[in-house]
Amino acid sequence: MEKNKLNKLIESASNAYKNAHAPYSKFNVGASLIDENGNIYNGCNVENAAYPSGSCAEEQAIGNMIVNGGKIIKEILIIGKSDELLTPCGACRQRIREFCDETTKIHICHISNGLQKSFTIGTLLPYSFGPENL
Repeated sequence: MEKNKLNKLIESASNAYKNAHAPYSKFNVGASLIDENGNIYNGCNVENAAYPSGSCAEEQAIGNMIVNGGKIIKEILIIGKSDELLTPCGACRQRIREFCDETTKIHICHISNGLQKSFTIGTLLPYSFGPENL
C-alpha cells in the first residue's frame, strides 16, 4: 500500500478510535477501510450494558461502506492499544471475508506505535467459507 493511503487510513482509524464507546472494557478500537472506489469508511467499537449486544469497529466500518454503496474492501486497518497484535475477532474475520478477495490487505496498528503487521484474509482465516461456496 502506498504510504499516503496508509497514513490516511491510520488517521481515520485513530479518529474513530477516539470516539469508541467502551465504558465497560475501556478497550477502544477503531477501523478504517477503503472500498473499490477509493472511498474511506470508519467504525469504532460500541459496547452495550447488555453484553454481548455491542458491535466491533470492523463491523461498523463495513456497515458504513455498504450503506454508502461500496461493495468491496480493498484495504482495512484496525487500530487499538494492546501489547499483542489487535487482529479482528473471528466474527469480524468472516465479515471482512464476505466483502474482500485474496489480495485485500488487513493492517494492524498500535495507536501510539503505528503499523505493526499486514495480513491477507487467507492468512487470518485459512480455508474460509465465502460467497463462492454457495
